[in-house]
Amino acid sequence: MPLSKASRLVASLRGLWPSLTLAVLCGSISGQTSPALDKALEAADRQVVRLQPTAFAELPRNLIVELQRRRCTIPQVPMIERRHNVIRGQFAKPGQSDWAVLCSVDGISSILVFWNGAAKNPAVLSTGKDIDRLQGWVGDTIVYSCALSPQGKDYILEHYKAYGGPKPPPVDHQGIDDAFYGKASVVRYFYKGQWLELTGAD
Repeated sequence: MPLSKASRLVASLRGLWPSLTLAVLCGSISGQTSPALDKALEAADRQVVRLQPTAFAELPRNLIVELQRRRCTIPQVPMIERRHNVIRGQFAKPGQSDWAVLCSVDGISSILVFWNGAAKNPAVLSTGKDIDRLQGWVGDTIVYSCALSPQGKDYILEHYKAYGGPKPPPVDHQGIDDAFYGKASVVRYFYKGQWLELTGAD
């Protein structure tokens, strides 16, 4: 079903549409759906642009090979012009260069964190269905909306002071801002061997 047909289905289901736009943090769509809305979501999911790892020239070759072995593609948010969802940062400790990639396989995505650029034993975070990471956008279109970015101490403390939530530990390296575009986000911060979920955008 073309996206235009999906959009028309959504437009006819405005009573259900608010439940779709309440999805946050790249999580599940809340509320009840209908068969017609389910079809619209399935159609929109098929339209999501998912790039091959080779599209990201900045990725080290060993990570490209590992992502290809895992059959990863990298889903894109259409409102963001540049290629995204492959990020580099100091996610474990100061001075260590790590990579985080949003890997989609058969409609299921996870954040893979490759420590110090090594392909073995990446951390696996925030696994969920791509179809649950859609939202309504301008003109009743349905778009993919999960976007990653590296964020540091200033961002983490600023958002904690503004919105509350879990108190951050001492922040000396970066976290991964896991955002539902235009809505909200959570910062995934590695501390003492565990991933904390800290306050992001609201």
